[in-house]
Amino acid sequence: MELFSSSLTATTILLYVVTPLLYLCFLVWKVVNHKRDHECYILGYQCYKPGDDRKLGTQCSGSIISRNKTLALNDFKFLLKAIVRSGLGEETYVPRNFLQGRESNPTVNDAVSEMDEFFHDSIAKLLAKTGVSASDIDVLVVNVSMFPSVPSLTSRIINHYKMRDDVKAFNLTGMGCSASLVSLDVVQNILKSQRNKCALLVTSESLSPNWYSGNDRSMVLANCLFRTGGCAILLSNKSWLKHKAIFKLKCLVRTHHGAKDDAYGCCNQKEDDEGRLGFYLGKNLPKAATRAFVDNLRVLSPKILPAREMLRFLLVSLLRKFKSATSAPKGAALATNTKYGNKSPLNLKTGVDHFCLHTGGKAVIDGIGMSLDLTEYDLEPARMTLHRFGNTSASSLWYVLAYMEAKRRLKRGDRVLMISFGAGFKCNSCLWQVMKDVEDRNVWDECIDHYPPHSLANPFMEQYGWINAVEDPTNFNLLSQPVTN
Repeated sequence: MELFSSSLTATTILLYVVTPLLYLCFLVWKVVNHKRDHECYILGYQCYKPGDDRKLGTQCSGSIISRNKTLALNDFKFLLKAIVRSGLGEETYVPRNFLQGRESNPTVNDAVSEMDEFFHDSIAKLLAKTGVSASDIDVLVVNVSMFPSVPSLTSRIINHYKMRDDVKAFNLTGMGCSASLVSLDVVQNILKSQRNKCALLVTSESLSPNWYSGNDRSMVLANCLFRTGGCAILLSNKSWLKHKAIFKLKCLVRTHHGAKDDAYGCCNQKEDDEGRLGFYLGKNLPKAATRAFVDNLRVLSPKILPAREMLRFLLVSLLRKFKSATSAPKGAALATNTKYGNKSPLNLKTGVDHFCLHTGGKAVIDGIGMSLDLTEYDLEPARMTLHRFGNTSASSLWYVLAYMEAKRRLKRGDRVLMISFGAGFKCNSCLWQVMKDVEDRNVWDECIDHYPPHSLANPFMEQYGWINAVEDPTNFNLLSQPVTN
């Protein structure tokens, strides 16, 4: 009887103690295993660098501008000022039809050829670099905002690289300069829901059919900033490829202010009063970008910053509000709000090691730098990318990342924050963790040792500064004047 009782006790213990523990271990293993197979890793990326025959030097740029017969003397002076302040250098790239004098009369073939050159170059290099075959691609996401071709650009890639019949293809248009992170969000959601997948993300912009040939200053600015570029990124959630991964996605936040009329209309593609198609950049764009940026940071900060920084921010905010409400008169309170209004009270450097900023222009980089209290070292990758490659729209983030890598800044465990803005109006951001020390020079291979240069001065003022002294709008020729020494 005692033996039976002991056996029953052991069985009871096994039933009520060991079994729940085993079940708990199973649940923990299931959660860990699920998370492990649903991470988003970057296995490699390849930016696009066109041939030297597509570089836009000062003289060539002046020739293209001079072909616009709608521009008057004051328009030329405005463009000179805009280009000199743009932050762009002399080695950016443009489509072939611009250099051939057909920027105002593009064909569909111009746009298709521009995209094909990029696809055939960067995707092939990426696949060769990572050792992945085109037949291994399960998901293909392409974003090119201003060229909706038929068949789609994804179809052109699938046809050229002979991808599988069951590849899942997504073709995104109209997302603007922020499209790269929108595409990344699509990939991330697929990798979260399906195991053992490889995804190819292709991001670029088609400039060939989008030159503005009018004289509306809010639309002609786009001609000064946007340049040819693109990037192909290979991502996966396969756990056995983790050792090959160079980055792991930690979080991604998207902010969309399309419901606000002023934000929605601050940048869009439209026709001017004369019916000429172009891309409009409104004066309220900085204000819309600031609002979207603030809302994005509000969601992003708790995801990436340590608890001590969030607590410090809370205490500082409460103390500041208390002082403003109790001791300061109205005028002083307003001055206090203005003083801190341009800078974020959060110290993002407590959770971020490197800042990968959208190269929307010198003013955009300066504005983000001031808001986040960044140093020139932090801003250098974005400034140098703008100088060397210009604003390549959605792909610009990857050129900035490649600069950091070429400079050997990225070490294992570092955290890289990407911030982008786009029409709509959108502000998207994401945080990457560096998986291993990286030093691939990518498209910076031939020039990284010369960056940063001693001066970022634009030679336009030296060559065309004489136009500011011209008073007779009927008696000058932009190309006939000698170079000023």
